[in-house]
Amino acid sequence: MEPMVIGGISINAGESKKIELPMPPLYTDTHMSMPVYVQRGRRDGPTIFVSAAIHGDELNGIEIINRLLKSKSIKSLKGTLIAVPIVNTYGVLNQSRYLPDRRDLNRSFPGTKKGSLAGRLAHLFINEIVSKCNYGIDLHTGAIHRSNLPQVRANLDDEETLHLAKAFGLPVLLNADIRPGSLREAAAAMNTKVLLYEAGEALRYDEYSIRAGVKGIINVMREIGMLSNRKRQGHKITQFIARQSGWVRASESGFVSHVAQLGDHVSKGDVLAVIADPYGTELNKVFSPEEGVIIGKQNIPLTQEGEAMYHVAYFRKPDSVAENLGLLQDNLVLDEPSIVY
Repeated sequence: MEPMVIGGISINAGESKKIELPMPPLYTDTHMSMPVYVQRGRRDGPTIFVSAAIHGDELNGIEIINRLLKSKSIKSLKGTLIAVPIVNTYGVLNQSRYLPDRRDLNRSFPGTKKGSLAGRLAHLFINEIVSKCNYGIDLHTGAIHRSNLPQVRANLDDEETLHLAKAFGLPVLLNADIRPGSLREAAAAMNTKVLLYEAGEALRYDEYSIRAGVKGIINVMREIGMLSNRKRQGHKITQFIARQSGWVRASESGFVSHVAQLGDHVSKGDVLAVIADPYGTELNKVFSPEEGVIIGKQNIPLTQEGEAMYHVAYFRKPDSVAENLGLLQDNLVLDEPSIVY
């Protein structure tokens, strides 16, 4: 294996290194950097990046990467793992989705070396990390006061990407269009296959989502030959692909009593929530427009008319999806200590 160079630092086969990629300083002349951990196996194999906190308030992925790096499962690997637990350091410091220039980093790729702050950071990540990788897994959560059910979003019309998405091991796969300026778009232009893992809520750790994320990444690394295969424990998970999803919005402003929860199978016309005024008088109900599974949900019991409350994915057999979500939860409880501890 040829030496890999990131940020001017060379990493040889069999080596592990922590690298700090320099970024523009703060107003106070405080130096800023992007933390990167590189682990190279002694044997040749694929190169994969795992990234978190592209949106600075999405913290679950940081803990997923921390546990991944401590896992016994990756101690002997083929190829190279590049882990970036915090891409948007500025956003994490400010507990904000955005950068100090108020741009969304995940709409700024591939970026330019002399562009905006967002553009420069995107350019750094693409050139120092993504350009060296065959595969990538980008970790995200829902927004503030919104939770996402563990799910993989990807271009499932691409055969190899679909294969990787299935290997992750979640019941819910969402065929998601590639958005302009996104990391997935820039990576696709470089023929790097990327999965996007969505789970949990901004500014919160969610144990269920963290466990599912760690296990899913290790499953993918096994599938592409970076880790040795082992006999899987627990129940076999059946996967379902949603090619359509939509947000159900509040019909009134008021106080919310939620009826439906993440992972619930809902039928057309089911009551999802009840909205009341400050005196407790019912103003309206929120109904499911179609049969599906709740994959995203507002958590705060306040809503404004027109606000997105429930994200519903549409499947041919949504009742089966809900059953397999239960099997996934059982499997995570039974998981081995080398992955979850």
